[in-house]
Amino acid sequence: QVQLVESGGGLVQAGGSLRLSCAASGSIFSINAMGWYRQAPGKQRELVAVIISGGSTNYAESVKGRSTISRDNARNTVALQMNSLKPEDTAVYYCAAVISVKPGEVGNYWGQGTQVTVSS
Repeated sequence: QVQLVESGGGLVQAGGSLRLSCAASGSIFSINAMGWYRQAPGKQRELVAVIISGGSTNYAESVKGRSTISRDNARNTVALQMNSLKPEDTAVYYCAAVISVKPGEVGNYWGQGTQVTVSS
């Protein structure tokens, strides 16, 4: 069984910064990719940023230049540093990972979500 646990959400003023963290635990053989999604009220869940095992990253246009995703492969953790936050960044942020629990058995896993609220 695999679990993803997020931390670091909260309330911040526009222009401020937040750092979200996510730790994967359980029966993990390898982690292929880790990333962050978000879902604002009334909107679909969208990709924010992703980092694959080789270190390549990809960001949504809306956060590019303001956010940095990083990963600690030894600790099975991923972090998202968000700067210059805007009210439109308000959403529930979900950690996601593509994890192999054994060779050839790959699954998609999600955290429970952490609320980020940016006040104007």
